[in-house]
Amino acid sequence: MLKLTKKADYGLIAVRHLAEHADLGACSAKDLAEMYGIPQEALAKILQRLVRSKLLISQQGTNGGYVLARDPRTISALEVIRAIEGPLFIPSCNSSTKACSQHTKCTVREPLQKVSRTIEEVLGKLTVWELREGTDEAESGTPPGTFPVTANSVTAGSAVEGDLVRIKVLVNGGGVHGERYGK
Repeated sequence: MLKLTKKADYGLIAVRHLAEHADLGACSAKDLAEMYGIPQEALAKILQRLVRSKLLISQQGTNGGYVLARDPRTISALEVIRAIEGPLFIPSCNSSTKACSQHTKCTVREPLQKVSRTIEEVLGKLTVWELREGTDEAESGTPPGTFPVTANSVTAGSAVEGDLVRIKVLVNGGGVHGERYGK
């Protein structure tokens, strides 16, 4: 199973909080770390990566801290994850540094690449605003043919444990299709 690191989880938690509490102004790394039980030094580094990626603005001074650089409706979960992790998937068979001995016989490379692209597409459509809102479907059960995905999974769009994003992946005639369920 492909998974995101804790760093990505922490980054999503932070941006969700900033979107949810934008009316309160800037929030410090120390306050965020205390609220969510995240190691402060690790969170500070993550927030700086998000600043360098122009997703957050760092404000200095007495009431300093971090705020979102853009409207949360325009920031995708994929942008946050990439700012922290770099490229989401780098399959070894696509690496130019070493050739796979099974390259000519491999029957799963292309379907797995399609799944990877679908996951990236779903994360690209999931906005920080939607993370802030949560999902009503989490309480109503999982629609048929979908798979609940938690914040610790590679396809996570939610930053707080217990919130779910459902991704439906259909493999028909070699094609893969993904949908995000929720608000």
